[in-house]
Amino acid sequence: MPIRLLPPNLVNQIAAGEVVERPASVVKELIENAIDAGATRIDVVLNDGGKSLIAVTDNGSGMSSRDLEMAVERHATSKLPEDHLDDVGFLGFRGEALPSIGSVARLGITSRTADAESAWHMMVAGGEKKGPVPAPHPRGTRVEVRDLFFATPARLKFLKTSQTELAYAADAVERHAMAHPGISFTLSADGKSRLNLSAGLLQGDLFDAHLERLSAILGKEFGANAVPVAAERDGFKLYGYVGLPTLNRANAMAQYLFVNGRPVKDRLLHGAVRAAYQDFLAPNRHPYVAIFLDVPRREVDVNVHPAKAEVRFRDAGLVRGLIIGAIRHALAEAGHRASTTVAGAALGALRPGGGGASRPLFAPRAAQAFGAAVAMQAPLEGVAEEAALFQAEPSAAPSAPELPAADFPLGVARAQVHETYVVAQTADGIVIVDQHAAHERILYERMKDAMGGEGVKRQILLIPEVVELGEAPAERLLARAGELADLGLVVEAFGSGTVAVREVPALIGDGDVAGLVRDLADELAAWDETLSLKDRLGDICGTLACHTSIRAGRRLNPAEMNALLRQMESTPHAGQCNHGRPTYVELKLSDIERLFGRK
Repeated sequence: MPIRLLPPNLVNQIAAGEVVERPASVVKELIENAIDAGATRIDVVLNDGGKSLIAVTDNGSGMSSRDLEMAVERHATSKLPEDHLDDVGFLGFRGEALPSIGSVARLGITSRTADAESAWHMMVAGGEKKGPVPAPHPRGTRVEVRDLFFATPARLKFLKTSQTELAYAADAVERHAMAHPGISFTLSADGKSRLNLSAGLLQGDLFDAHLERLSAILGKEFGANAVPVAAERDGFKLYGYVGLPTLNRANAMAQYLFVNGRPVKDRLLHGAVRAAYQDFLAPNRHPYVAIFLDVPRREVDVNVHPAKAEVRFRDAGLVRGLIIGAIRHALAEAGHRASTTVAGAALGALRPGGGGASRPLFAPRAAQAFGAAVAMQAPLEGVAEEAALFQAEPSAAPSAPELPAADFPLGVARAQVHETYVVAQTADGIVIVDQHAAHERILYERMKDAMGGEGVKRQILLIPEVVELGEAPAERLLARAGELADLGLVVEAFGSGTVAVREVPALIGDGDVAGLVRDLADELAAWDETLSLKDRLGDICGTLACHTSIRAGRRLNPAEMNALLRQMESTPHAGQCNHGRPTYVELKLSDIERLFGRK
C-alpha cells in the first residue's frame, strides 16, 4: 500500500489517546492551564464521573479571540517563549491538550481578558470548530467538556464506573491543590460538594500554608503526626512533610511527590522514599509523604511522558541522596516520638464496642487477675549486671520511687505487666512500653553505629555454638563467612550442613545465636548475591537486634525498667521498632478520665 498522510482529525484522535486516558486526564490538563494563567481560584464540576460533563472555571488572565482560535490548534502554545524544551517554566506546554480533547468530546471554551469588553466563546466537537463568537463571562476562562469519547466509542467502553472515575479525578484535583496552597479549589460532583479548599496565606511561613492544605486533604491525623523536611544542595531545594513511621498504611497511595509544582509519579523518587524509611517500616507498610522539590529547569526533563506524569533528572544520584538524607534527618529530629494515632487506637479499643472484649473490663475475677499481673515483680539478683544490658550504671537507674515522673518524657517505671509491658507514670498520664520492641530499637541503633564506625567488637564463645542448617543454607552462609566476620560474626564449617559459631558481636551477649544464624541463612537465600552484606547493613542489624533484645516474658526489676526508659529517650527513632510497630503507647490523664466517665 502507498504511504499517505493521515487526516488531521485522525491525527488528533491518536494524540488524544496519549493525552486523554480518562476524565481525570482532562481535569489535570485543564487545571494546569488555569494555574499557568495565574488563577487564584479554580472550580471543578463533574457529572457522571466526568463522562457526561467536566467544567473547569478559573479567574486567570483569560484569552482574546485570536488566542482562543489558536488554543484549539495542535502544537500551539504560549508556554515556550524561547522554544527551548530544556527550559520549561509552566505546567502545560505541549499545546496538544485542548485540540486532543476537542477531537474526542464536545469542547466549549469561554474566556475573557481583563481589558476586553466581552468574552469570546469557541466550540470544538469531534474535531469540528465553531467560533469564536462574543459571549457574556467575567474575567477568566471556563472550559466545558461534554460527552467524553463520544467520537471514539471504543475508548468509552474501557472507562470504569462513574464512582471510580470520580475518585481518579478527585485525586488529580487534590494533588494540584497540595502543590499550590495559594489557590483556592472547589470540586462538585453531581450537584454535591466534594472539596472546598480556601487559599492559604503565603506571606508568612510557606510550611504553615502547606501543612494547612495537606491536613485538609490527608486528614488531621497527618497534620498532628507529620514532621517538616527541608534541605538544599547545589540549587536543588526540598521541603515538605513526612509522617512518623508509626503512621503508615498498606499501600503507597499516600505518597505525594512534586517537582517544580508538578505532581509526578516517579520510580526514582518513590524508591528514595522507600530507602529513607527502610530502617523504620516493614516492607509491606508505606509512610505518608508530601515532598516538594524545586530544581533548576535545565536540570530536569519534564518531556519524557505524554501526560507529563514522569520526569528525568540530569543528576539522579544527587536527587536521591537529597531525599534520603532529608527524610532521615527529619525522622531523627523527631527523637523517640510516636504518632498520636497509636494512643487513639488504644483508647478506641478500650471503649465499649471499640473492638475489645464485650464483657465488663473489670469483672471480679478479671480484677483479681489484673491485680496479680501488675504487681511489681521481685527484683532479680545482680541489679548492676542486669541494668548493664541497657548501658546504664545502677546509680543512673535507681528504683522507681526515687525518680520524679515530671523530669522525664517517658516518666518513671511503676510496674511490669505480664512480664512483657512496662507501665510508667508521666507528669500528665501513663506510658505503656513493649520491652522487646523498645530494646530491639535501642540495640539496632547501636549496632548500626558500631558497624558503620571503627568496627564491631567481638566476643569469643567459651563453647562454640553448633547449628545444623542443611547443605544449601550452610554453603550460602559459609560463602559469606569473610563478610560476616567483618560484622562480628565468625562461623566455620563443622561437618556436612552444619556450622560452628566461634565469635559473635559483643552486643549480642547471651542472645539466641542459633536462631540468629538460621535467620541469616534464610535471608541470604532471598537477597541478591551480587550485593555485599554491608549493602544490606540495615537488614543485618535488624536481624541481630531482634535476636539479641530482651524477650517478652523476661522479668525486669525497677532499675532495669527505668534504664530502658532512659535509653529510649536518648535513642533516635525509639518510638517504633525497625518494622514500624510502636514501642510505646502514651495515654494522657485527661483521656483516661474521659474513658472512665470522670470528665
